[in-house]
Amino acid sequence: MEQKSFFDRYRSLILGAVIVVVGAVVIGLVITQTTAAAYTCSIEWEPAPTASPAAGASPRLGYAQDDMGRSHDVKRPQKYTLCPPASGNHLAQPQAPIVPRLYRPDDSIGPEHWIHNLEHGGLVVLYRGNGPGATAEGQGAFKSFFDAFPPSPICQVPAGKVSPVIARFDQMKWPYAALVWGRVLPLDEWDPALVLQFYASESERLDAAGAFATPPEPPCAAPSQSAPPSEPVAPSSEASASPAGASSGSPAAPGSTAPSASPEPSPAAS
Repeated sequence: MEQKSFFDRYRSLILGAVIVVVGAVVIGLVITQTTAAAYTCSIEWEPAPTASPAAGASPRLGYAQDDMGRSHDVKRPQKYTLCPPASGNHLAQPQAPIVPRLYRPDDSIGPEHWIHNLEHGGLVVLYRGNGPGATAEGQGAFKSFFDAFPPSPICQVPAGKVSPVIARFDQMKWPYAALVWGRVLPLDEWDPALVLQFYASESERLDAAGAFATPPEPPCAAPSQSAPPSEPVAPSSEASASPAGASSGSPAAPGSTAPSASPEPSPAAS
């Protein structure tokens, strides 16, 4: 009688083992993909000290950040050179822009989502998960800020359309940061008045020719040059304000001390 080969004798066991191994590999790949970080940060960005503004320059809140592009080609993990990123690759519709609201500390909302809101003129407020913004008191202050949020300064986009997004973000050096496209206002303490001033002057801004300097995708047409200039309009030589005066930062007002300024202009979006 012909003797069966090893494979013939153990065919079922061998095939079963192969199926188990292949299944384990597939499951492992799926778990790796679903649990991998959605994004990574190369550098926790910190603005360099800047010189005093030129005489007569208009101080500006926040710091200009290097442009990291605005492609919709998102990888996993998406790599951001500077964090928190005020530009960079992000998701397209329908995943983004995301719904403006207060996102709680355990909500998984990252820059690949809210950068699209910035691109359309939105304001994003970030807080660290180990900071006061993540406490019950801090979350209550954010809710009050959200509920009273105004329309955008030029296009009058109503609150709740692209602004404000309030979300946890741990890869930054400060307890709080406010972002518009290409610009970051670091904050050591939560100052809603200063953040609103930042939004009013920087979220929608015209250049000297009356065209939108930012955001890169304006929500409306630029006002006629014959119309009286809006308060956010500023010449290209305007100054950049030191943010964190931002530490306890009180907004500039008659009789108050404005944040220190620098001559660095915010670059126009490409």
